[in-house]
Amino acid sequence: MKKISNNKYKVTFLVDNKNTWFSKYLNIFPIKNKKYIFKVSSNVKKVFNQDVLFIINYTKILNKKRLLQNKLNLVIHSSNLPKNRGGAPLHWQILRNKKKIKICLFEAIEKLDAGNIFLTEELSFNGTELYDELRDKQAKKMIKLIKKFLSKYPKIKGTSQFGKPSFNKKRNLNHSELDINKSIKDQFNLMRISDNEKYPAFFNFRNNKYILKIYKK
Repeated sequence: MKKISNNKYKVTFLVDNKNTWFSKYLNIFPIKNKKYIFKVSSNVKKVFNQDVLFIINYTKILNKKRLLQNKLNLVIHSSNLPKNRGGAPLHWQILRNKKKIKICLFEAIEKLDAGNIFLTEELSFNGTELYDELRDKQAKKMIKLIKKFLSKYPKIKGTSQFGKPSFNKKRNLNHSELDINKSIKDQFNLMRISDNEKYPAFFNFRNNKYILKIYKK
């Protein structure tokens, strides 16, 4: 695809007002750019005719009609696709005690998390990071992938996913429940991935619900 003379590529970041943790990292993209015009939107109905649409932590799946409204739709997923497709891949892998997690930039298609992969990076954890630290490392790798892609675009091609896919369930508030009969050590990873404000760790005891919040000193 050739860029029209004197025109810039149009790039939009589609973000979700209900899932805002990543949005603050988008201020690293300058308003003035020789190659791109950047825009951030939370209204998918107003996003069309874009050269590249980055669908960033958007909680709704775009249907075929929406996908066809832009030239290229990209998603970032924190797993070694096709493994761990579906919701909250970072969280589920932390619960499995993984300390190295691949992160993929791939094309959004109708089939869930099944599009061609353009670029990958690797997240590394030491096992002590709490929720905000996990998100910070994740976001910085996502920004790195986006910048790398934009530095190569449009001369960059994706490759097909290879291997047998696996899927994770969507997480909800009940997934933050602790077992009072297990030790803190055994449940530390669950406490690490719990958002102290939106979905804190909790336990039920004697007909009462108790909420636990975790911080580093």
